[in-house]
Parts: sequence; C-alpha cells; structure tokens
Amino acid sequence: MTSRFSELVEWVRDEGGDPWALHWDARHAAEAGEDVIVLSAGDPDLDTPPPIAATAIASIQAGDTHYTEGGGRPNLRAAIAHAHTQRTGHAVTAENALVVGGAQNGLFIASLCLAGPGDEVMAIDPMYTTYHPTIRASGARLVPVPAPADKGFHPDLIALEAAITPKTRALFMATPNNPTGVVLSQAEIDGIADIARRHRIWVVSDEVYAGLAEGGRVPSLARALPEQVLTIGSLSKTHAMTGWRSGWVVGPADFIRHAENLIQSMLYGLPGFIQEAAVTAIGMASECEASARTYCNGRRQILFDAFSGLAGVTPVWPDAGMFMLLDVRDSGLSAREFVAALYRQERISTLEGSVFGRETQGFVRICFAISEDRLREAAVRLRRFCLGLKK
Repeated sequence: MTSRFSELVEWVRDEGGDPWALHWDARHAAEAGEDVIVLSAGDPDLDTPPPIAATAIASIQAGDTHYTEGGGRPNLRAAIAHAHTQRTGHAVTAENALVVGGAQNGLFIASLCLAGPGDEVMAIDPMYTTYHPTIRASGARLVPVPAPADKGFHPDLIALEAAITPKTRALFMATPNNPTGVVLSQAEIDGIADIARRHRIWVVSDEVYAGLAEGGRVPSLARALPEQVLTIGSLSKTHAMTGWRSGWVVGPADFIRHAENLIQSMLYGLPGFIQEAAVTAIGMASECEASARTYCNGRRQILFDAFSGLAGVTPVWPDAGMFMLLDVRDSGLSAREFVAALYRQERISTLEGSVFGRETQGFVRICFAISEDRLREAAVRLRRFCLGLKK
C-alpha cells in the first residue's frame, strides 16, 4: 500500500532539485582528503571565539542540560533586546524578543504566524534559497518582486507596490541580501515602510548579515515601522557559530506571544548551554563583528581582483556579507554548465544563481569566507578556468 503524504511535503519541495547536492559532494570529497575548495556555502572558515565555547562547556559541566523556557531565557531575551535597541535605535524589551533555532527557524515561524492558505507573501528576488519553501509551508503563494541586475539588484519599489493585492499579508526581505550583498539605502527603507504602512502588511526583515555591513549596522525598518516589522537576527555569520543554531526574532509583543505558542510545539526551547553561550556572544558582538568585517572585506578584494581583465565574466561587488556574484552570461556557458565544469575541472564548488530566483539567472554565487591561502589558490584556479572558456 502506498502512503499518502500531506500537501505540505509538496509545498516545501524544491522544484529545481536539491540546490545543495554539489556542495555536499564537495564537502564530503574535501573531508576525504581530496584537493577540493568549497566556495558554495556561507560557513566561515573560523572557529567560534574561545570565550563563547568556554561558556557552553562550563554550563554543560554545571548540569545545564535540562528543559528551558520555550521562548528563551529572560537573560538572553534581554540581551537580544538591548543589542537590537543599540543597533537600530528601535527601543524594545525582553518581551519583544524570541529565541529561535537559528535565523531559518525564525523565518519559518514568521511564515506560519503571518500567512495561511489563500494568502500571498511577497519576497524580493533574488532571495535566499529557503525562502520559497518557508513561505509555501504556510500554504501562502510566494510572489517574487524584482530587484533586477540592471538596477544593481536594488528593489523596484513601483513593482513592489503594484504586486500588492487584497490577499497580500507580508513582505520578506533581507539587508544585506544573500546572494547579492546589497544593503538597502535609507531612502529604500523609507519607501518600503511607507508602502507597508499604507497597505497594512507585515515586513519580515532578515538582518543576519547586518553586523558585516559598514559600521556593523544597516538602515532600520523596525525603527520606521515598529508595529509591523519582524527583525530576524543570528550569531551564525558574525561569530562563526553556524552550527550552534542560535538566532532570534524581534517584533511586537503580541506577535511574540503568538510565536511562543507555536514554538512550544516546534522547538520546545533551545538548549540552556547554547543560550548561555549566546549571552556571552552578544556581549562580545562589537569585537566579533569588527573582526568578521575585516576578515570578509580583505577576502572580498582578493576574489574581485581574481577576475580582473577576464573576458566573458564580470564580478559584482557586494556592499557587505561573504558572497560575490559572478555574471557568466557572456562566458559561452549557462550558469549551471559553468558551475558543473568548474567543479569538474578545478574542483571548486559554487552555487548557480537561479536557485536564488529569476533575477540571478546567468550568475554564479561564490563564497569568499575561507582562509586567505585557500582563497588565493581558488583565485588561481578560477582565472585558469575562465581563461580556458570560449577556446
């Protein structure tokens, strides 16, 4: 007898196949000792700072391995609220903060709490690969809003407003954006706030890379529209803590209360020792973020320079983050062919741009958050590969 799965299984399925298949092939090959350079995921080639790890170890040794509050411990929620207030100028308290299992968990919770079957949720295209299934999991229809390459991947606010219908519940966006690295300007933030206010829609602002932007902050949508904005944050990128799954949602207190009800049947509380480590990490944010910016900015230049003078490929300078897009539309290969051939010939893994949306078709995303010596080796291989095109 064949089992019948719920429609949710289809809603969260990636229609283009597994975008991470090549990445994990590369990771497994590298772990097996092959000379592979993995530039396909934003997982910094850094260790979590020792004081953070030491806090977690001490907490475990002290017996902090029991159930915790579903929405997070008061001390961590207070630390998140304080950090959010300092970064954005939007004053909040612990009741406005929810502890979640990484930013992805926060995005999923936001989707389920804000939308349902028959609703529409807009998202700025290009967008991170999980946005599609995350939004569809609620039963809502995802409506992409273009941020075209010919506009530097900045959103078209006229198109954004034109996409709103009576069914529209929310807009999902990221600043800095992944994969483009674009940081939205204050004027763009003000424009989005005005549109959201007039049409009474929620905005989910994914700011996991904010600490990597210049000065460690981005123009704040939460400050402009506090009752309609959810801000998603994480320690993954700025503190080299991707595997700790430590993130948060900051928003209106009534939303947080609803989300706490949901999280009780989803996460049921992040481990206490991770929460204590997160408190230490937030206390070190200024130091960690400055170090991460220096790390990324130097490597951004190395990768950009690797494509200097090459015909057929054009790098796109990111405002912030740890990724660079490469325009390969004049290379003689499709982006999918480029990624496959690069891995086959030079053993470098990257991601095809179309997994992020329609606007990045013909582009390849390259992560530069690896050790400098390996990035310089990657630059040599990338140049060699690109010089061999069209011959």
